[in-house]
Amino acid sequence: MKPIYLDNAATTQIDEEVKEVINTSMIENYGNPSSTHQFGRKAKSSVETARKNIAKHFNVTASEIVFTAGGTEADNLILKNAVLNLGVKQIITTKIEHHAVLHTCEFLEKTQNIQLDFVNVDEFGSVDLIHLAKLLSGSEHKTLVSLMHINNEIGTILPIDEICSICKKYDALFHSDTVQAIGHYSMDLKNTPIDFIVASAHKFHGPKGVGFAYFRKGFGILPMLHGGDQERGARSSTENVHSILGMEKALQLAYNNLEKDKNYIESLKVYFIYELKNISNDIQFNGCSSDLDKSSYTILNVCFPVKNEMLLFSLDMAGIAVSGGSACQSGSNIGSHVLAEILDENDADNTSVRFSFSKFTTKEEITETVKKIKELL
Repeated sequence: MKPIYLDNAATTQIDEEVKEVINTSMIENYGNPSSTHQFGRKAKSSVETARKNIAKHFNVTASEIVFTAGGTEADNLILKNAVLNLGVKQIITTKIEHHAVLHTCEFLEKTQNIQLDFVNVDEFGSVDLIHLAKLLSGSEHKTLVSLMHINNEIGTILPIDEICSICKKYDALFHSDTVQAIGHYSMDLKNTPIDFIVASAHKFHGPKGVGFAYFRKGFGILPMLHGGDQERGARSSTENVHSILGMEKALQLAYNNLEKDKNYIESLKVYFIYELKNISNDIQFNGCSSDLDKSSYTILNVCFPVKNEMLLFSLDMAGIAVSGGSACQSGSNIGSHVLAEILDENDADNTSVRFSFSKFTTKEEITETVKKIKELL
């Protein structure tokens, strides 16, 4: 059987057109953007054009985009900058954030003596907006709210506009880890005034090792990396020209085909849910991942009515790639911190698997996966 890849929330297959852009850049655009000769100027011009084109997708200016090595670096840059440069003394987040946010917040709590508070989430992974408002109303410090747009494990979508309104009411800064949203959902940052977002190209069929941070105009940026003046002083390090151009192309393709790809992938998710329910009525869907309005169309987190520690391994041996949690934890014996937070003791003891889809996933692959799951159960 041909291998089946259903772990697109971890990373995606690079689009052929993106490969062509990267290959061409490696051959024709190898100058250092900081060099003043024609090779350097050509590379610099390419990077700045990419920055402008990327900014247009979000209705922001090019100066508000800082290129990074990916989402984790972008989250770190924003959170540390908020505390070390913007005077933030309190961060409000949840216990189901990506570790790029959670671990950074915990680090800042220990080293910078900030106040770290956690807003409640329900059994679906949805944020308690009343509790968030209560935390903000009782705050005496400059506060940053950090909540991810789409949870990477269960796909729950944050009501981003409501969060913006609450943060504005209480004069709090708002940072959202939007890694799972960029390239899959449109975002107009003029109408949705988030202060900081992040992106990682490999989540939308671009190359690994490149992403960006968005800082709303007016915020100064204190760099984490020193040694040069790249990215207008926000990030020292020679720009990853080829990958930046690949990211620009991947984002263009994603948004040019957004509705078509969304409808196609969503149909696969609906079909998968239907087929899984036919296997057993005891199969459940963690969070609200089976709700097409409240969860990402690319993610389905399934709780099987058994404890089978070998299920992921068995699927892998059958040629089916899936995940038991976030890819950043794969290979460890630590269970999902997200599922531990939202599931009751009985469901938490059963085996859960995250399936995630892309435009390259086929209905035939879903059918084969269902067949194999039925055998293993």
